[in-house]
Amino acid sequence: MRRTICYILLLIFSNACLQAQITDFKSIDFTKADSIARLNKDASINNLPLLAYKLTNKLPTQVEKFRAIYVWVCQNIKGDNSQSNRVISRRKKFKNDSIAFMQWNERYNKVFFKKLLKHRKTMCTGYAYLIKELCFLANIKSVIVDGYGRTAEANVNKLELANHSWNAVWLNDKWYLCDATWSSGYTDQYSIFIEEYNNGYFLTDSMLFGKSHFPLEEKWLLTENISALQFINAPLVYGEAFKHRIMPMNPQQMSMSISKNDEIEFSFRVGKEVLNENVSLVHYIGFQEKKLKIYDTKNQKNSVSFKYKFEHKGTYDTHLKVNDDIVATYTIKVTNATSK
Repeated sequence: MRRTICYILLLIFSNACLQAQITDFKSIDFTKADSIARLNKDASINNLPLLAYKLTNKLPTQVEKFRAIYVWVCQNIKGDNSQSNRVISRRKKFKNDSIAFMQWNERYNKVFFKKLLKHRKTMCTGYAYLIKELCFLANIKSVIVDGYGRTAEANVNKLELANHSWNAVWLNDKWYLCDATWSSGYTDQYSIFIEEYNNGYFLTDSMLFGKSHFPLEEKWLLTENISALQFINAPLVYGEAFKHRIMPMNPQQMSMSISKNDEIEFSFRVGKEVLNENVSLVHYIGFQEKKLKIYDTKNQKNSVSFKYKFEHKGTYDTHLKVNDDIVATYTIKVTNATSK
């Protein structure tokens, strides 16, 4: 199971106003921005003004400048799970003594920044900090947003602990959301960071972003009001959903209790065409994957739906797969009782 690096070290808030969001940048060609980011692969972060200049001075628009900054940070900074674990450990130790934790946190900041500068390794706070600072130097407004990152390991059934930081950026008179930490890669089951750029977290549609990110300041949802309860009751959504621009729509809950022979309709929105044969529903019996026979598949321009009837009792660890990637998880309990 992939594990993301996501724990807050510093809490930084914004007083910015809530703005509408538009994520349609399809008319922008980011080829030049991406090339500039690659050409500066070995640039030092000890001189951020120089780095910001190298990344942005030849680009004509703010969104292209931001793209170069974002891609450079994602592809040149590695995630450090040990830092996250250390902060989590201290947070638990001082859970009843916030003053002691803040004192420890202040001391640890020196270690945190030293490791970032010397080894180019960090956790979510470091990624968000670099994005914000480089944006400032490029005259782009960006803020750090702190909140809850929902993963298979954290904040699944309740908002246990604020554990993540990401960025909001002001472009074309609108706020947009992005997550450089989760774009950069993931930590495997052996706590090894795997570099794997995921473009799905770049200027993400706010509704999709809200499937796995819940800010401490709810104005940074940048979409219709979503309660904390709705957030944690929703299906668990993975990075592959962002990669393919898949937005699960129905069912709206992760955990369901139904009766035998009840039919459930699954649906999701798509950012690009998905072939019917690349859509499947599976469940696991131990480590064995079993493909469920779906039917009544409807594939329209921006959405896909299908149905499945659960004919046998049991608890189904059920996963929606698109292009052979798991994008969402549901837990379905099938009983003889009347559906709830």
